[in-house]
Amino acid sequence: MTMSTRLIPNQPVPPLRVKTVGGPCWRLCDQKPKHFTLVLFYRGLHCGFCKAQLQAYEARYEEFRKLGVRVLAVSADDRERAERTVRDWHLDELTVCWGLTIDQARDWGLYLSEGRGKAIDGVEEPSWFVEPGMFFIKPDGRLYAGFVQTVPVAQPRIDDVIAGIRFAIETAAEPPGGADEEACRGDDCGCAEPVKLHAVGKC
Repeated sequence: MTMSTRLIPNQPVPPLRVKTVGGPCWRLCDQKPKHFTLVLFYRGLHCGFCKAQLQAYEARYEEFRKLGVRVLAVSADDRERAERTVRDWHLDELTVCWGLTIDQARDWGLYLSEGRGKAIDGVEEPSWFVEPGMFFIKPDGRLYAGFVQTVPVAQPRIDDVIAGIRFAIETAAEPPGGADEEACRGDDCGCAEPVKLHAVGKC
């Protein structure tokens, strides 16, 4: 069984370098938002749930910008499918990226699915794709919060996401969930390998 990484709050996230639709290569280590970089991993062109999600973020793009949050959407789709996503879903403001690799997906702890032919709306599924993930990354490259899903339904509501961002900014509280960063490092826990940590700012 192939194990993926479990990201830990307040620890550095993995490097991320992906290609953008109509723009240059995007690197996480180059981003210097006022408060957060919000990375939305989505399944791809075939996913109606993802379409609704990204269109909601497109509609609230300016609100995120004023909060000091840069929003990025990433999938394992190829360039043609990513370009169709931008065009057909009318994503004029969001930065949409493509070409996520299996190794990158595993580094971020994402779940992988195999294509099963055509989706409900008739769009062919790719041979593999990632299930949704959402990560709030602080300007120094450390994780503030993360959500990883096995299915595209029941994603965090955008109003709740914005409310959570406002709370994080107003309180300047340290993120919860990082108390077990040394878990699985002892010989008595039965784990074969330690948790993978990443260097801040590494591309």
